[in-house]
Amino acid sequence: MKNIKIRVGHGIDAHRFVKGRPLILGGIEIPFEKGLKGHSDADVVIHSIIDALLGAAALDDIGTHFPNTEPQYQNISSGILLKKTLSLIRKHSYHIGNIDVTIISQEPKVRPFIPQMRQNISSILGLPIEKISIKATTTEKMGFTGRKEGILSSATALIRK
Repeated sequence: MKNIKIRVGHGIDAHRFVKGRPLILGGIEIPFEKGLKGHSDADVVIHSIIDALLGAAALDDIGTHFPNTEPQYQNISSGILLKKTLSLIRKHSYHIGNIDVTIISQEPKVRPFIPQMRQNISSILGLPIEKISIKATTTEKMGFTGRKEGILSSATALIRK
């Protein structure tokens, strides 16, 4: 039997709502009167995936590789950062097994956009869509997401060598 190394990583990202920015989740623009505040496009879904992949490979975190103090990352599409992350983990001989994401938001309701998000992430990573799972939930009006102050995303990634 081959010596296959399987590793799991977990990532979390949260941003607060702000007026005057588009809301980008999973690389898809979601119609809403507010966006998320951040140095890049503030896509919490992709940011949590990046941290999960980097964590699984023990390669630190998103802030180490793409610091918010660097002008080159100002308003950058998180899809570009995800592609760079894929290159980095491949450089260390890792391949993605699957990704599971949970979006936590009282509003907007993102369920109708999940198929597009899955397709977009699948395309960026070159993975079959069935290896990308995205779910959405609320906190039943508790906490910052329940008060409609922002969105949180949690991701788990399985990688193998």
